Amino acid sequence: MPYRGLVPTVPMFPLNTVLFPGARLALHVFEERYRALMRDVLARREASERVFGVVAIREGYEVGEHGMQSSYRVGALAQITDHVRNPDGTYDVEVTGRERIRLESMHIGAEYFIGDVSVLKPEPTALSAHAPSADRARQRYEEYVALVDEIRGVATLAQGPLPLDPEFLSYAIAARCVLPLPERQELLEAHDAQARLELLHRRLGEEMRAIRALPSLPATELARTHWSPN
Repeated sequence: MPYRGLVPTVPMFPLNTVLFPGARLALHVFEERYRALMRDVLARREASERVFGVVAIREGYEVGEHGMQSSYRVGALAQITDHVRNPDGTYDVEVTGRERIRLESMHIGAEYFIGDVSVLKPEPTALSAHAPSADRARQRYEEYVALVDEIRGVATLAQGPLPLDPEFLSYAIAARCVLPLPERQELLEAHDAQARLELLHRRLGEEMRAIRALPSLPATELARTHWSPN
């Protein structure tokens, strides 16, 4: 998998969710080490530099004495797009996923995790090459949304138009889907847009079969993310 380059020291925020490029994620930051992370990142003058790394937790927890035991290696850079510092010192922040990253190593800094990461670069491919996979994934997603809404009796999944660009489309559908964390991580790690679109088509098909088999147990709640092209 090709790299765009190495970012030497990136503050890391392991989470029990997968952040996709273009996805928006709301966080309530209350643990002291992550308050320190937010304080340091928000101190940067340029908005484009207010970033930290997000990787999904494989074993362990977001907070607590023991916290994370291990994480996945592929994650995403998160750029802070909005924030509020509360009177009690906690933060409510909104971030947007940027480039995918591969975590090369991670260690405890003075107050929070620091990671050495490589930025993953998408492989350039003609849009027409992805068209069949994009059409199939889009159609399957629309069928999936209709099925979930029918069972729940109300529109609960993210609404709005999907992007036309296959790369953006693959991330947008992945961010909107209700899938277990390991499957969402598999989508994030997919080699390119076409592989991700084909995987989405397959995973959503499996999810729809499971929902039909157990209509009294609809898909679990939507993950904390929403996709945005901005």
